[in-house]
Amino acid sequence: MPFVVNNGVRIHYETEGSGPPLVLHHGFAGCGEDWRDFGLAAPLACHNRLIILDARGCGESDKPRDPAAYDLVTRTRDICAVLDDLGIDKAHYYGHSYGGALAWGLARYVPERIASLIISGSHPYAVSQQGFRDFLGQGIEAFLAACDRIYGPYMTPERRARLAANDASVLMTASLDRPDHADLLPTMRMPCLLLIGELDPYCPDVRKAAGSMPNAELVVLPDCDHVANFGRTGLILPAVTSFLARVAE
Repeated sequence: MPFVVNNGVRIHYETEGSGPPLVLHHGFAGCGEDWRDFGLAAPLACHNRLIILDARGCGESDKPRDPAAYDLVTRTRDICAVLDDLGIDKAHYYGHSYGGALAWGLARYVPERIASLIISGSHPYAVSQQGFRDFLGQGIEAFLAACDRIYGPYMTPERRARLAANDASVLMTASLDRPDHADLLPTMRMPCLLLIGELDPYCPDVRKAAGSMPNAELVVLPDCDHVANFGRTGLILPAVTSFLARVAE
């Protein structure tokens, strides 16, 4: 079970497949197994070397209780530490929701390490995470009840068990408000694919962001909300694989 240590915190990751390296970063309270569970990992591994990690605070990675341990710069360094451990100078990156939000930090702090970005279910503007903190402050059962409503038909018993294994106080510590990256957008020269469900409340802001980015492709997934933007593989995979094939040329 591979781990790498970044400033005293162990980050768990796994690799599979072959081809250009592609980092996969899950959403909030998830873990690397989500990519397999939703059916995205196996098809992507046909043409890419997948680097599937558990974010700090989640899965098999360490779970520090200091809010400073979850700042954006530190989490971008987690990605770099994994790449360094594998001897990879530059990789493609695909992040959903919480993982998508990290993509803006990678573009700001370590653009030289990123070949392209696939940003799913995330916009670059400031976002309060108080709603998450409110649920988490009531304990893991209240958080799970909220997840049941959000995930709907995508909430399998296995996924619910993984969410239930989280420490609510750790997740609450990790629920930092997201900063504004509007100033960053015109400087982002790497190829970017923005994936957003048309029913996702973030959709208007993602559309707005795409208009300010010089090398961005926007794909709005019809009849998809925030979770379906990760779960509707029949819609997602053609857009993602086509983009990756183009940027690998």
